[in-house]
Amino acid sequence: MPRVFRSGRTSRREFFGTAAGGIAGAAALAGAPLPRVHAAGSDEIRVAVVGCGGRGGGAAVDALSVPGGETRVVALADVFADRPQIVKRSLAEQFSDRLDVPDERIFVGFEAYKQALDCLRTGDIALFATPPAFRAPMFAYAIEKGVHVFMEKPISVDGPSTRRMLELARRADEKGVKVAVGLMCRHCDRRRELFQRLRDGEAGELIAYRGYRHQDPTHNLDLAPGRGEADELLWQVKRFHNFLWASGGIFSDYCVHHIDEVSWMHGSWPVKAEGSGGRHYRGRIDDQNFDNYAVEYTFADGAKFFYSSRVMKGCDKKFGVFGHGSKGAFTISGSGHSPAKSTIYQGQRTEKEGIVWAAEQPEPNPYRREWEHFVAAIIAGDAYNEAVRGAEASLATAMGRYAAHTGRAITFDDYLNSPDDLTAGVDALVDGSPSILVAGPDGTYPVPNPGRYKFEYRNAVTPEQS
Repeated sequence: MPRVFRSGRTSRREFFGTAAGGIAGAAALAGAPLPRVHAAGSDEIRVAVVGCGGRGGGAAVDALSVPGGETRVVALADVFADRPQIVKRSLAEQFSDRLDVPDERIFVGFEAYKQALDCLRTGDIALFATPPAFRAPMFAYAIEKGVHVFMEKPISVDGPSTRRMLELARRADEKGVKVAVGLMCRHCDRRRELFQRLRDGEAGELIAYRGYRHQDPTHNLDLAPGRGEADELLWQVKRFHNFLWASGGIFSDYCVHHIDEVSWMHGSWPVKAEGSGGRHYRGRIDDQNFDNYAVEYTFADGAKFFYSSRVMKGCDKKFGVFGHGSKGAFTISGSGHSPAKSTIYQGQRTEKEGIVWAAEQPEPNPYRREWEHFVAAIIAGDAYNEAVRGAEASLATAMGRYAAHTGRAITFDDYLNSPDDLTAGVDALVDGSPSILVAGPDGTYPVPNPGRYKFEYRNAVTPEQS
């Protein structure tokens, strides 16, 4: 049965489709700022969806659910031919009057994103839901075209890719391109109220945080060597969670929301990360992830954030981020991304009897709120660029992964300036290209060995030096 993206779902992240998109060289970015377009009551805003897995389809539902009817999906792109057709059928069931995607505007391949964006006008929206390795070249092309951008998280996987995104964010501002990043928790009305209450001192001085993402695998990790597929690049793109170059691995992909939430509440990014982790019961699994991660983040004022991630079957499940202030504890998000059920307690015991404030229920859907805020800014002509925050949240997350994979502490600044470029060469990929990461003679891929390598799975800066 095809995956259906129902408009009533709680979270588009439930649909962890292995979306992928095309990419070629980054384009020149010169040009004057965009004119103010799409003023209230004017033409529709066209949307091109690049990356038609679960996240792309879910984000398209959110885009088309913005009140007012300004948005219309007009093009779909992916490297896999079946995925745009699945998204088209699913969207047609709910938004037939706001879907205009004839077969000639369905594009497949590593340059499909360019063809899809070429269907847009200045001031329309490119929706990027591909693996994050492809963000920078796609973002560059959108800026050149004068197209606003919504991109799913994370948007970078290491220092070099973060630096590229920060530079592109600056160029987007110069061009007047508005940018939204799918870190929807910051658009949650109830979390915003918690943030203000913490600023007002209701929990006292903020001292420590703890977070957990303990769950069963949400995608197929049983990847055996000898896969029998001819195209190694497409095989890896389809399984992007398993490869550091494509996604930053499961820690970057799964944990960025929690790390962003805590950093938001504390008012700064962590300055250092120390971590550990391990691989267990591997069997036939062939990937570059640890099964569990334990990361200690430190903020500039000395406050700590202890974060644990475990993706293993048969273990206890736990999902949420919590804080401790000098006056009392608080819940940022208790059991999922939506609803947050934020709470402040008297004292450090998180029990019902000690609640001094609890977020009103029900809560507006933050996945919808981020699109409402984005489209409102486009219509009003307001400045709007979440790319810097998205890149910094992605870096803060990735440095925790890096600390665990190397067994060495890393600072935010040192990781930002790290030379090890996991996505080097992505901008030159075309149909039929060899993969960024090539399997060894035994058909397996290099994995992190803490204490052995300077970088996550090698000593050298480039594969040629390995």
